[in-house]
Amino acid sequence: MKEQFLHFVLKIISLNQDEQEKLTSICDITHLKKGELWLREGQIPKSFAFLAQGILRIYYADDQGSYVTKSFFQKGSVVSAYTAMQGNEAAYFNIEALTETVLVEVNYQKWLEMYHTNSGWKDFLLTLLTKGYIKKERRERELLQLSAEDRYNNFLNEYPDLDKKINQHYIASYLGITPVALSRIRKKMGLINMG
Repeated sequence: MKEQFLHFVLKIISLNQDEQEKLTSICDITHLKKGELWLREGQIPKSFAFLAQGILRIYYADDQGSYVTKSFFQKGSVVSAYTAMQGNEAAYFNIEALTETVLVEVNYQKWLEMYHTNSGWKDFLLTLLTKGYIKKERRERELLQLSAEDRYNNFLNEYPDLDKKINQHYIASYLGITPVALSRIRKKMGLINMG
């Protein structure tokens, strides 16, 4: 699993053999069962992680106590509560495993030591932050400007086959609609037969 993460990193930046060994030495493998939280709201995150296997969702409770899905992550993603981790503050959301999941966790403080000794890590961080920003900006635009049906089509394009692997109410929450409305959209698209 650590090799998967190392391969991911090496596609972005160059590391010599010593740096590669140092990186893998600050990583831990974490196994999560379906439904288990990797990060809990109010917790101060001390690491970020590479998703080697499984599916995660980020969610929070709204003012009415309903859970709102903020994002999904699949294999090959880097996951973090970056703002909270960087500021040593409490996270405002939860990160939950939707399937059996394996993470390669990276100790943030130890990684920062490496960051300060190799300028390539700035490129790595910039790459991840840029991807995250683009994803956030696209999501905000969808919620503000697109119909629920268009948002669902974008979801299917961004997360192929995810709709077959997770509960539909998580998807409805992500789209900002009710599960009933999602069922209507799916029926209209011919994805389900409601009899």
